[in-house]
Amino acid sequence: MIQAGRKIKVASVQASPVLPLNKDKTVEKVCELIVQASREKAEIIVFPETFIPMYPNFSIDLSNPTEWRQNLVELTEQSVYADGDEIRKISGVAKNARMVVVLGINERSGNANLYNSQVFIGKDGTVLGVRRKLFPSNREKAFWASGDGRDICVFDTAVGKVGGLICYEHLQPLLKYAHMSLGEQIHCASWPGWPHMKGSRSNKHVIDASARQYAMEGQCFVIISALYVAPESVPDNLFGNASWSFFGGSGIVGPDGEYIAGPVYDAEQIIYGEIDMSDIMMRKALIDINGRDQRKDVFSFSWRKDSF
Repeated sequence: MIQAGRKIKVASVQASPVLPLNKDKTVEKVCELIVQASREKAEIIVFPETFIPMYPNFSIDLSNPTEWRQNLVELTEQSVYADGDEIRKISGVAKNARMVVVLGINERSGNANLYNSQVFIGKDGTVLGVRRKLFPSNREKAFWASGDGRDICVFDTAVGKVGGLICYEHLQPLLKYAHMSLGEQIHCASWPGWPHMKGSRSNKHVIDASARQYAMEGQCFVIISALYVAPESVPDNLFGNASWSFFGGSGIVGPDGEYIAGPVYDAEQIIYGEIDMSDIMMRKALIDINGRDQRKDVFSFSWRKDSF
């Protein structure tokens, strides 16, 4: 249990993987960013959705029906195993930096199966757990398998109770409440920071609204980490028909729904902020969904975490 009044420096990464897809060089970049944040005395660092090796922003083009399959093969070959050398290397750097790390990966399972996953690493370098995205949305269902829910968890760490969700999982009320009900203090919201298509569709307002609402509903801090890809950094014909409108939107939100830092758009940087755990208690003085404002006599809530 983290003592009320303790102040913790937190870091949110807004950056691009190394392109074209290169898991080894991107792992090196992850390690460098962890070391950089440690020099700034950050105690937890959060990375975007599927930072290794990249978010699959290509479409299924019926006029070129084999293109997406080749893209998926390339993505799979550059994805990482949760117990592989890449995660072990990052865990070693986290241990040396004495930092909690939450990392988005394309998780390879078996030969060709992929999950969109968050890896949680403790200050001692221990992999606390891996959570697979439960709700791949829209065309993502063609690329990723769905998690089964058994990994829904909030981890006790040196900085507090840490949990996370990925992208549009933040629009799933029951999944959100599952994490909130476990006493989550720091929520890690991993996003692709994509797309922002003028005159078409944008996720800018979705990231902003969902993060602020989550913080207020859960009386917790939210660290938003999203990809930013500079258009000029994209090699020609990478993923063929892919849209490269990665804008970011990273920031740090307090339990009152106000930004402590950010949001930051259209730039690659580490966003830092100081969080005061007393702010959770201040917010819970107004509403406490795990305390006096939880009506177990009216509502019941459970999930099949022990029945697989």
